[in-house]
Amino acid sequence: MHIPESLQDLADSEAVQFLKRPKTIARIFAGVFSLIVFSSLLTDGYQNKTNSSQLHCVLNSSNAGCSFAVGAGLLAFLSCLAFLALDAHEGRIASSRFKTAFQLLDFILAALWTGIWSVGFCFLANQWQRSPPGQFLLGSGSVKAAITFAFFSILVWTLQAYLALQDLRNDAPVPYRRSLDEGGVVLTSLSPPSAASPVNTPTTGPHSLSYTSSALSPHLTTPKAPRLTMMPAN
Repeated sequence: MHIPESLQDLADSEAVQFLKRPKTIARIFAGVFSLIVFSSLLTDGYQNKTNSSQLHCVLNSSNAGCSFAVGAGLLAFLSCLAFLALDAHEGRIASSRFKTAFQLLDFILAALWTGIWSVGFCFLANQWQRSPPGQFLLGSGSVKAAITFAFFSILVWTLQAYLALQDLRNDAPVPYRRSLDEGGVVLTSLSPPSAASPVNTPTTGPHSLSYTSSALSPHLTTPKAPRLTMMPAN
């Protein structure tokens, strides 16, 4: 294992460069936000009412609200960890098709999580608005934190979808680029020459011939047979 000898070597190391990438920063923030939503409602999301000892979800006593937040937060956190591990080994992927498929999957999941957190934020805010005040003694702070970071998750997953789309546009497969380059060369070679091109200006002179198809002389196109002349006998 290489140990950096100075701060400059540490800053130039692969680990630091990997952590500086915008995609890595966005994944870390998305994982932290998902963990906050998950842990907030898992620990303080179920409380007992003032007149009962049975546990209920603090979101309008709706177990669906707490279950959705806990499940979505856990799955989003695991998704961020999995893609961080794949990003760390992205440079070792030799196949361009596999790399393109990975980037496409990254974009699809980021767009999907953006939609999930958008629906989840609206659902959690609606359930909290319908909750009667003073019904639970504890849990209000955890619910507000879950709703707030659910909204932040929308922004960070939108950023991940944008970064994944940029990677798809920039890292086009090599055969596709080659075909575009070859097509440009073919179109350039097949384009009609300009009027000032020397191809269209035939050389004229006292001993030069013009070989254009429209100006060929019939004496050049149809050779004549030699004539035989009879000499008179002496």
